Parts: sequence; structure tokens; C-alpha cells
Amino acid sequence: MMKMAEKIKIDMVSDVVCPWCIVGYKRLEKAIEELGIKDQIELEWQPFELNPNMPKEGQELQEHISEKYGTSLEQNNRSREQLTSLGAEFGFKFSFYDGMRIPNTKDAHILIDYALKQGKQTELNLRLISAHFSEQKDISKSEILAQELKAVGLDAEEALSCLSTPSARQQIESKEDFWKNAGISAVPTMVFQGKSSITGAQPVDVYKRILSELIGK
Repeated sequence: MMKMAEKIKIDMVSDVVCPWCIVGYKRLEKAIEELGIKDQIELEWQPFELNPNMPKEGQELQEHISEKYGTSLEQNNRSREQLTSLGAEFGFKFSFYDGMRIPNTKDAHILIDYALKQGKQTELNLRLISAHFSEQKDISKSEILAQELKAVGLDAEEALSCLSTPSARQQIESKEDFWKNAGISAVPTMVFQGKSSITGAQPVDVYKRILSELIGK
């Protein structure tokens, strides 16, 4: 008989502007819920910048996707429709719009790391994802970041002060380097117990199988 694991540590390497990351998280969340093991999961979000060289003002999303992946407007529209449908399955609203921009996410990751120390990491991460994808907000702007910090009960002034602290910036860069050196080059990637990993937004049943094996069910 397998020994039941006390806790399953999941490191979720992701970016707040990665649409497949929220789809993957929602499917993982559903798997955890269906297995009834929420109290046995320890989830920590890890930083990955899809576009580390993105200028502060960001770039128009359609233009960015076309430049980066060589996709056409028609292909991008199909992808948006697919994501909108997938999100809706799990109660997440993608609200793509003309002129939508993709921001630099360094500051967001610094604040998510701050929130980890306050026990509010998942709350802030999900709030920023919703702000970007559902509410048409620019999460690179300090006034928007302040709103979202307050929304999850964090001290916005204290948190935003981290953005001008070199050590906080270095901490994020160090974490990003760690995961890149571990071979992670795409997100979402979920690392289970610091050992096995799976990349991409997998079906709920795949997550259930992995979790069941780890938990000893």
C-alpha cells in the first residue's frame, strides 16, 4: 500500500499575460476539487516572463502575436474564440478587444513574490490575470497595481515600494533563471514535488491521474 503524501507541492511556472496558464490552472483546480484534496495541496506560483524585453509601454497584442509567431489575423481570431470558450467552461472570462496591449510583467511578478510572503500569492496572481484578460486593465500601471493589491487586502504602498528595491528585482530574476536552467522554456509548466513536470494546459483527467498517484489514492 502506498504511503499517503502529507502535502503535494506544486510549483506553477507561469506569466500573468499567458492565457493558457489560467486555463491550465483552472483545470488543475477542478482536478483538485474533484479529488477532494484541496487541504493536501501546496501551490506556489513561479515567475516566467514571456516577453522579458517588452518595453514598459507594452505592445499592441495583435501586432505582437503576429511578429512573434507569424500568425495571421484569422488564426489569432480563431485562437481567441477557442480560449474564450475554454475559459467559460471553468468560469473565467476572456474579454479580448481591438487595441488590447500586452504589457511588461516584471513589476507584476515582483508584487506576486511580495504577496507570497503575505500568504496572498494566489489571490493576487488571479486578480492580476482577471484585471488583464477580463477587465481590460493595464497591469503595468502603478495605479492599477495599487487597486488590485488593495482588492486582495494587501498594503499597496508597502508592496509598490518593492518595485524600486534592487533586491526584489534581483530575486525575481534569480527565480526566473532557476526555472530556465531547470529546462523550462514554455508555460504553463507545473512541477510536482520538485521532481516531475508537465507543460501545457492539460485535460482535467491528466491532472487527476498525476495527483492521485502522488497522493496515494
